Amino acid sequence: MPAHSLTAQQLTAPGAYPGLHLTLHEGGILEVVLRNDKTLNSVDADAHRALTYVWRDIDAASGVRCVLVRGEGRGFSSGGDFALIEEMSQDFTALARVWKEARDLVYNLVNCGKPVVSAIHGPCVGAGLAVALLADVSVAAKSARILDGHVRLGVAAGDHAAMVWPLLCGLNKAKYHLMTGEPVSGEEAERIGLVSLCVPDEELLDRAWAVARKLASGSPTAVRWTKYALNNWLRAMGPTFDTSLALEFLGFTGPDVREGLSSLREKREPRFEEDAPI
Repeated sequence: MPAHSLTAQQLTAPGAYPGLHLTLHEGGILEVVLRNDKTLNSVDADAHRALTYVWRDIDAASGVRCVLVRGEGRGFSSGGDFALIEEMSQDFTALARVWKEARDLVYNLVNCGKPVVSAIHGPCVGAGLAVALLADVSVAAKSARILDGHVRLGVAAGDHAAMVWPLLCGLNKAKYHLMTGEPVSGEEAERIGLVSLCVPDEELLDRAWAVARKLASGSPTAVRWTKYALNNWLRAMGPTFDTSLALEFLGFTGPDVREGLSSLREKREPRFEEDAPI
């Protein structure tokens, strides 16, 4: 995945980004679809790497004026692949690799000059959730189920959460949902400001495409420079994000993540350690 300028044909070549399907539509709208039907679009090691670097390449690609990102089938994304989580908890090299990817995923998306619209339906968790909420315009279906599942897994809420949730919905709401793991419906997400819009399920794609077409037809410099300036709010939260990500990945070396992963696989409540050494 080269960092230099790409053509649209290179960007949308089959297999260029595992776990993602890219299509360039009329008007320069690039559709990015998270696709893993067997596991509700969960993100395995290859897809995580692709989801990290695709934004850098989209930024450099000619012919792309706007991006619409969505999940295939019954939901946006069910989060991290269990096999990847297990590998991270057992292998330092894998842990370090995924930490760098998780960091770059957020910063690459924040720094991608092209406007991004997300269409959120069904479960939206993990790396998929980071993409959905870091989009410039997020459109959620009423039935969307937005969930930051880090604490349920037994690690700190890293990824995007400490950077963007307090800015979008306020510190108290962010603490409540990120520390309890309580899910947010599409309607509630719009009410608290976590997403831009909430629409009936049957209107989701039509509304998201309408927003994408409006952004794509605008002045590229005006739209992109407005995004760049506004995203300085996110860049200013870089130290908070870096801290949260470091603490999340420190948690992958501890006992709680092993219990959290086992409980998720066995579909039972976790039995975490009674106390912490800090």
